[in-house]
Amino acid sequence: MPDLGNLSERRQPLECRVALVSADRQLAGDWVDALNATAAQHENPFGLRFEATRPGAVEKLLREEDNLQALIVDGGSTPDQLAAAEELVDRLHGLRAQLNVFLVAQGSSADAQGCTISVSVRQRFDELFDRREGNFNQMFRLVQAFIARRASTPFADTLKEYVFSARDAWHTPGHSGGDSLRNSPWVGDFYRFMGEHVFNTDLSVSVQVLDSLLEPHSVIQEAQDLAAQTFGARHTFFLTNGTSTANKVVIQQILGGGGKIIVDQACHKSVHHAIVMNRCEPVYLKSVLHPEFGIYGPVKRADIEQALDEHGDARLLVITSCTYDGLRYDLKPIIDYAHERGVKVLVDEAWYAHGYFHPELRPTALECGADYVTQSTHKMLSAFSQASMIHVQDPDFDEFRFRENLNMHASTSPQYAMIASLDVARKQMAMEGYACLKRCLQMVETLRREVDATGVFRALTREDLIPEPLAGDNIRLDPTKVTVDISASGYSGKEMQIKLFDQYGIQVEKTTYNTVSVLVTLGSTESKLLRLIHAFKQLARHPRKRPQAGTARRLPEFTRLTCLPADAYFADTEELPLMDNGVTATKNLIGRTSADEIVPYPPGIPVLVPGQEISAQIVQFLQQLLQGQTATEIHGLIYRSDEPMLRVVKEDGEGGGKKSRKKSVSK
Repeated sequence: MPDLGNLSERRQPLECRVALVSADRQLAGDWVDALNATAAQHENPFGLRFEATRPGAVEKLLREEDNLQALIVDGGSTPDQLAAAEELVDRLHGLRAQLNVFLVAQGSSADAQGCTISVSVRQRFDELFDRREGNFNQMFRLVQAFIARRASTPFADTLKEYVFSARDAWHTPGHSGGDSLRNSPWVGDFYRFMGEHVFNTDLSVSVQVLDSLLEPHSVIQEAQDLAAQTFGARHTFFLTNGTSTANKVVIQQILGGGGKIIVDQACHKSVHHAIVMNRCEPVYLKSVLHPEFGIYGPVKRADIEQALDEHGDARLLVITSCTYDGLRYDLKPIIDYAHERGVKVLVDEAWYAHGYFHPELRPTALECGADYVTQSTHKMLSAFSQASMIHVQDPDFDEFRFRENLNMHASTSPQYAMIASLDVARKQMAMEGYACLKRCLQMVETLRREVDATGVFRALTREDLIPEPLAGDNIRLDPTKVTVDISASGYSGKEMQIKLFDQYGIQVEKTTYNTVSVLVTLGSTESKLLRLIHAFKQLARHPRKRPQAGTARRLPEFTRLTCLPADAYFADTEELPLMDNGVTATKNLIGRTSADEIVPYPPGIPVLVPGQEISAQIVQFLQQLLQGQTATEIHGLIYRSDEPMLRVVKEDGEGGGKKSRKKSVSK
């Protein structure tokens, strides 16, 4: 339990409301009076205040009362009353899963009457109280202890205590708490800019009191256990290498050494890297383009199910939900379909770590039954960049092997400030996640209304963003990702991004040729919102006379894999020019096998993956991107004297290259 006295350092006193839910007015009134009297007589750093509410009013209370932290639910004295209480608790868990919940029951005599508590619902309760006992001191202390446990940050607290103990450092890192920089005439300005705690929290694994991220046994393990409880997982693991590493660890856990994987072609590049590293055989699923806005969405559910049916030897399905633009699958039927065929499911929730903390954003991947979920805790929550989590609920989970796989990818010198930020970000969501997200959703509503009111810009809705082929798939939209159609302004997305930055000091998240997207996160403020709305209103007053003439570039069709991606990536290769007067390059490249992943940004989806056969359509698409008026980043090209080159597998007779194994494993 944390040091409760430290809470007095906060500028504003805490207030935690605890609702006693009972249809028995007499019992509820007597207990609330007694508990509030007890709270007045004891140390009460959380500001616990008890109040009575009837079962029919408690759902409204959960939606409206941000400071509500716990419920004491009266299970009555009969089997019917207890069953009603169990049903109520299930509904309340669907609204705010983070609250501590306690049950008041009749005790052993109730069991004798057949008034027993089901095992599944028993797990929802933190503690049980007997209706007849009336030990309010104990009840108050238990409620306070459970809230204190949820509000604790075991690793962050230990790190802070160690730093303030001011130990002399005769270990790595070499800056020794910043002492190497502090008084330097050359780099002392960097120390002052960054601040002392950036350096004195940068410690070595030699500090045993801070536990080991690779083999945790104390405060890091305790912090991970709290995170699992908070996010609804069986196990949670912290990473300081980002969700890129998280995806690689999970894929290695399931497919280390090879095997078939079904994966969205538009998945994060870390998944493609893991396919190469583990010699996987991929079945690529095609994302659906929204032609009006140049946004690639999810894969059609029918295509996923068809792939699962056709590839009975697949061992893992990888889905990204939600996408960069906020589109998320109706996951449960997809996950159930995969599990019925013995296929594990990894859901990349890099952009959706906040989803579990507001009923409008649920259900999450874990709630839908995903075996593994990877989250970038830093993207939408309050953790530092690169701080991520892996959540596990695979019933066949091999924890020892998982730790070994994780250790192969994780640094043996983790950044302790990142681990602390994961601990603190978890605490924030456990204690005020609902309130924070309610405020975010209110800001989203304001932003959308004011953008639409300009008459020039338009905040796109779920219906706007879902292309026709996905209309029947129950695709949902994360409202915290706000995509604005700027077509009527006459500016391209890139031009609008520059104007917002140069003229108004606003940096947006992403653009397409006719949209800009912003994120409404826990760090969004009313002042930032005011400035963003002001910028859109000002820009709407002076649209261009001519409409911008951008159009969506549809990615070329996926051809086929001529060999495993790993075989191509590690094969004997040669470099061929991509331009070379256009016609000559096209002729030389058609039919060859790419050795690299070629990814234009936007949209960040591979045009080629290692092992893929190159078509005329692909070559001409890449040539058009390089010749276009708007510069496009293309990752994976090699430049020799400013000439773009593609690395391709050598054919037989060209220096001993291996003959490609023909594989047609794409959708």
